[in-house]
Amino acid sequence: MNVSGFNEDQITALFTHDNQYRFARWGREIAPVVFGTDDESLTAIKAAFAQVAGIANMKLAEMDPELGANFLVFFCNDWSEIADVPNLERLMPGLDELSKNLAHAGANQYRHFAFDEHGGIKMCILLIKADAEMMKMSVQTLATDQMARSILLWSENAFLLKSPIGIIEKNNMAMVRPNIAAVIRAAYDKTMPVAATDPTHTLRLASRVMQLLIDGDEDDD
Repeated sequence: MNVSGFNEDQITALFTHDNQYRFARWGREIAPVVFGTDDESLTAIKAAFAQVAGIANMKLAEMDPELGANFLVFFCNDWSEIADVPNLERLMPGLDELSKNLAHAGANQYRHFAFDEHGGIKMCILLIKADAEMMKMSVQTLATDQMARSILLWSENAFLLKSPIGIIEKNNMAMVRPNIAAVIRAAYDKTMPVAATDPTHTLRLASRVMQLLIDGDEDDD
């Protein structure tokens, strides 16, 4: 079945890691903290984060009972700066080697996830290098894009060809593309598990996504 240019195989591919199906969503409220930016940008970032979280019917939290902050965002100008962040090595062992690998690969972002006993996401560490590509984006666009990429355990290849966001021309504001928003909304359906490795999970997910897209198409008529 194909609705609005989306089919089951495409949805399955969004959560296929090295030929293995692995789905995970956040198992708790997201409590973000952002380092390396100014207060004005921080306000815009958290507003964009909240907007994307709202797609999943979630609200941002001030604090996680177990971890304090569970979505740690670090901006840097050079990957070598990351290795000097106090105590980050404890959360991400091998940080010095990672920073060298990211620099060698020419990467401008990296996400590290930790999981709870049910397999749900309990923490994400997001590293962002403010290179020329990133600096072209508005703060709202950058934050919307990064939150969309961090709200589920997407495949590394999920957004290689197409970003999870689009730009509304009339106001130049970013929004999560309808297809991806439908996946996020379906993934956070209360009847769905927080994590799954059985590929049959994608059938349940796809049926919800398709229904959301059909309902959306009908609303537009």
